Amino acid sequence: MSNPYFYCMLKDGLLNKKFKYTYSNAAMYLVMVNVLVYMLVNYANIRIKGLPLIYWLGLIPGCVNMGWVWQFFTYMFVHSSFSHLLFNMLGLIMFGQLLERAVGTREFLLFYFVCGVLGGVVSYVFYLLQGALAAVIIGASGSIYALLFLAAVLFPQARVLLFFFIPMKMPIAVMVFIAIELFDQIVGLNGGVAHLIHLSSIAVAWLYCLVRFRLNPVQVWKENL
Repeated sequence: MSNPYFYCMLKDGLLNKKFKYTYSNAAMYLVMVNVLVYMLVNYANIRIKGLPLIYWLGLIPGCVNMGWVWQFFTYMFVHSSFSHLLFNMLGLIMFGQLLERAVGTREFLLFYFVCGVLGGVVSYVFYLLQGALAAVIIGASGSIYALLFLAAVLFPQARVLLFFFIPMKMPIAVMVFIAIELFDQIVGLNGGVAHLIHLSSIAVAWLYCLVRFRLNPVQVWKENL
């Protein structure tokens, strides 16, 4: 698949400075870190000041209020089950490696962490307003959804197998996922899934495309669908 970086009208401004292209296979290093953290959290029985490791690394609004702001970053590496880890890492390998090759390692990592951290901030504010101070938000799925969104913007003609068997252009697949997440968030289905993280990370990805890449996803999709 050709490099789509010609889409990205980056300049030497504060928000649009173009990084020197490098490729370090950072997506696979992220996978390894996620696996390591999963093993430590779920099998090492590590406790700090009497609290299991998940309470230090997961995003918990009440803990953030106590100054544990690192949780906006660390929650992305924590997974509750093997299946949770597996599907997120498959997404990271599939879309992460594609995008890292397209935009370079530095841009890829900036996008991945900006979407994950700011998606976590939005969710934190929401749960704070709801009074859900003990909510535990974990997983890389917010950043994975953001990667899927960016892939649909940079490769609008590419096709994916939605739910592993329905061939569909990537922009349409993204729209389907957004509709499902909105429905589940409003109706309250799958209560154990952080739909808000998915939606907020996609929203951040949208803004990232507009502000940094100076790309309007709607315009790109109109021209290619």
